[in-house]
Amino acid sequence: MTQTAADRFPARHLPRVVVRELPPPPSSARRVIGPGVVAAGVGLASGEFVLFPYIASQVGLVFLWAAAVGIVTQWFLNMEIERYTLATGETALTGFSRFWRHWGLVFAIMVYFANLWPGWATSSATMVTYLFGGSATWIAIGMLLLIGVTLTLAPVIYTALEGIESVKVILVGLFIVVAIGFAITADAWAELPSTVTAPQFPTELGFALMLSALVFAGAGGGQNLCQSNWIRDKGYGMGSYVPRLVSPVTGAEEAAPSTGFIFEPDAENLSRWRRWWRLANQEQALTFGLISFVTITLMSLLAYSTVYGTPGLANSVEFLRIEGEALKSTVGGWFGTLFWAIGALSLFAAAMGIVDYTSRLAADVLKTSYLRGRSENRIYFALVWGLVAIGIIILLAGLNQPLPLLVIAACVGGLMMFIYSILLLLLNRRVLPPEIRPRAYRVAALVWSVLLFGVFSALTLWQQGGRLAAWLG
Repeated sequence: MTQTAADRFPARHLPRVVVRELPPPPSSARRVIGPGVVAAGVGLASGEFVLFPYIASQVGLVFLWAAAVGIVTQWFLNMEIERYTLATGETALTGFSRFWRHWGLVFAIMVYFANLWPGWATSSATMVTYLFGGSATWIAIGMLLLIGVTLTLAPVIYTALEGIESVKVILVGLFIVVAIGFAITADAWAELPSTVTAPQFPTELGFALMLSALVFAGAGGGQNLCQSNWIRDKGYGMGSYVPRLVSPVTGAEEAAPSTGFIFEPDAENLSRWRRWWRLANQEQALTFGLISFVTITLMSLLAYSTVYGTPGLANSVEFLRIEGEALKSTVGGWFGTLFWAIGALSLFAAAMGIVDYTSRLAADVLKTSYLRGRSENRIYFALVWGLVAIGIIILLAGLNQPLPLLVIAACVGGLMMFIYSILLLLLNRRVLPPEIRPRAYRVAALVWSVLLFGVFSALTLWQQGGRLAAWLG
């Protein structure tokens, strides 16, 4: 009996994949642009607005090399996540669950714990108070409710999210253009080459802080895994056979297969694959990679130009208040106000993306492995509103950045990436047809990812575990 490409896929825990033709790629590269923009938009949050600018305000630009290392590492990681979904229409979590049924659930729980505290909504609300005053708690609650309503009423969730994150990226880009003309000084530009000529690892700011900046530049944690879901909803490769998430109120639901597909590696399918793979790599590099690095660099230049050397700066959203006041003094009141407005919008859009990907990952896992007869759309919206409700309860309880949740987030983010880097290596090397498996240099990049996130996880658990034990004691 002739073996098919589907026979390579473990089928002990999930149904077999179905052999189908790989759909032809689009003729225009513009039609695949979107998932990388969403990834960059969701990722443009505290790292770009607080963490790297804060580091620049303390030690200059000598640590920007870490942003490049982190983003390049994540680009390789994202592309291996996309490789599996391009070839099968399944998410990477579904692929992991073929090895062990509960892998997907493990990651979904870890992502939920990492995102329980509504940090981005609270940070956005705090910046709104810089503009208009008011209670950050009640503004954050209003934001969470708005996120829930927006994700519920959008006919196609991915389309709405792509639109919102694209607007955010454009507005941040326009702000940066204005900043180049009015606020970034010649001294800052002169300092920029130091990240190459005199790179440093300034541990005086805290080893955990430096490692967090390196590892989570661009995205990090569960967000990378959601590349599978976003490219599938965009219609990449075999993902075009899978219906998109739609609103239970305004959308038209379609019957969805519980598992995916695979194509036979014949001449026509491989020709299509090479075109799909080239387009996907270009899209991710020119959107996620480029947007993330340029934003980190220019926001760091802005911080260096305005608050470098200022004593007593905090590595929190309070840093943005001080930077905004400095911009008002050096450029004009209008520019400081614009800075806060763009920051509030950016962090709000990040909060929406985080609620989406946290719920999207969990819904996919529950539908595929445990609730095959249920609607993934309805599971998704139950999870969205569950996360919104938990966030509101935390805010009403007066837990301001509760230490246990922050420690858990710091610990599970790196640990998650360490584990799924190993699983991606196994999945794409063992299950996919040999013709489309990762080449040696991409395998080396995954091995580097395992080592990087493994070291980060061990050091974070060692440092933060003591803080958590002290808090519980």
